[in-house]
Amino acid sequence: MKTDIHLETISDGKLYDINDMVKADTEGCGGCNACCYNSGDLIVLTPFDVYEIATHMNATFDMLLTDKLNLQPDGKITLPRLKMNGKRQGCNFLNQDGRCSIHGFRPNICRLFPLGRVYDNQEFKYFLQVDACVKPNLKLIKVHHWIGIENYEENKSFLIAWQQLIKALTFRVKFIRDDEELKTINDYLIETFYRQLSTSDDFYASFYAILPEAKKILGII
Repeated sequence: MKTDIHLETISDGKLYDINDMVKADTEGCGGCNACCYNSGDLIVLTPFDVYEIATHMNATFDMLLTDKLNLQPDGKITLPRLKMNGKRQGCNFLNQDGRCSIHGFRPNICRLFPLGRVYDNQEFKYFLQVDACVKPNLKLIKVHHWIGIENYEENKSFLIAWQQLIKALTFRVKFIRDDEELKTINDYLIETFYRQLSTSDDFYASFYAILPEAKKILGII
């Protein structure tokens, strides 16, 4: 999440809750896939995103890294992103018809668009990114219906816990100058929260089971 962006410059100035109505409905996009291009740097994947994709495709995390995802640094932390392809830099999950081949299991950021999230301690709200979607005259829809994610409260709790972990780790690594130490931290982060959790039978239970020990190892108690 970009922390140096001011909401008033990119939003309609309102914050929305899950049961609020918002002008975000593209009504099926009408064949448009503009937001699926040149977005690799923007779509940072959470462990749940990778779990959903890996489970749907019956693939391992390392299999996805061959052509669907890549690891990119954001400051000193390395996290997976969607891999773009070709001259137009289109998402590698687009099929031959230019449609999303994992639509029901797409990453959370894709699911939200043109909405975004803003965090505040143990809570987050949604905001509408103005002029982000090229389709004019978006229709009103309830935020909950637009996101369409199962087990919303469980997923929300995970997102808050994950954002807090990454925020704390980002602060911690600011003071690390040793490249080997940074590599060890990033390797552990990827191995524990992405590679291992991508094959979990119960994602949420597994995430919370490893979280306390992971915090100790990462030095962010």
